[in-house]
Amino acid sequence: MSDDLALLADFAGRLADAARVETLARWRSAGEARNKASEGRFDPVTEADVAAEQAMRALIECDCPEHGIAGEETAARAPQGPWCWSLDPIDGTGAFICGMPTWVTLIGLLRNGEPVLGVIDVPRLGERYVGYGSTAVLIDAEGDQALCTSPCASLAEARLTATTPAMFKGADQDRFERVRERVRTNRFGYDGYGYARLAAGSIDLVIESGLQPYDYNAVIPLVRAAGGIVGNWSGGRDMGSGQIVAAASQPLFDEAIALLQNSAG
Repeated sequence: MSDDLALLADFAGRLADAARVETLARWRSAGEARNKASEGRFDPVTEADVAAEQAMRALIECDCPEHGIAGEETAARAPQGPWCWSLDPIDGTGAFICGMPTWVTLIGLLRNGEPVLGVIDVPRLGERYVGYGSTAVLIDAEGDQALCTSPCASLAEARLTATTPAMFKGADQDRFERVRERVRTNRFGYDGYGYARLAAGSIDLVIESGLQPYDYNAVIPLVRAAGGIVGNWSGGRDMGSGQIVAAASQPLFDEAIALLQNSAG
């Protein structure tokens, strides 16, 4: 497999196609979901999650045997070189099992640990968002459309989303609320699709906490390729805390970070 990101993006599209076959066949009758979380919370996984990840892994193992694989549902495979794929077969499993159409497949590619290519595939809506370098595109029934984040530069004009306000605990909840109270409007429940719409310009700000690498590796290159800013709650680029801020513009990012950092309120 070439090191050319455009060719690797085409291959990522093949991975998304393979995942679609498995997820769409099961979406109407998602069936029971197994809880893979510890006692006290519900973190569902379905047959479709596992089958979709297995389908993507099989393609990578066949066509890119030296590439690593880090998926949500199965054990990681170490890379034999700079490349590693990050796979989340169904981000938004809750939406999937409730028959909602906004669940996505997240496919990220890392080079020496840095996310450089991201795909957010939205099978039920027929949308695919692809980003790498300065290329960001939405592929759907209307063709290829270049993506660009909105010009929003202030919280007072911003449209904010997060998967759920329940993801924020303790002091983090207070910090998030300081931002939420200042935005123009907010919507919850869209999981990875919120980042796709930020890249497309219809969402201005995403703030989340408690994320795992497979939740954010695909969204980072997509949002940045569309002109947006992605960092942690301190404004840095290390996402290891799982606290993510994605914004349409630098001024909006900076305003949100100032509130998230201000423990005094």
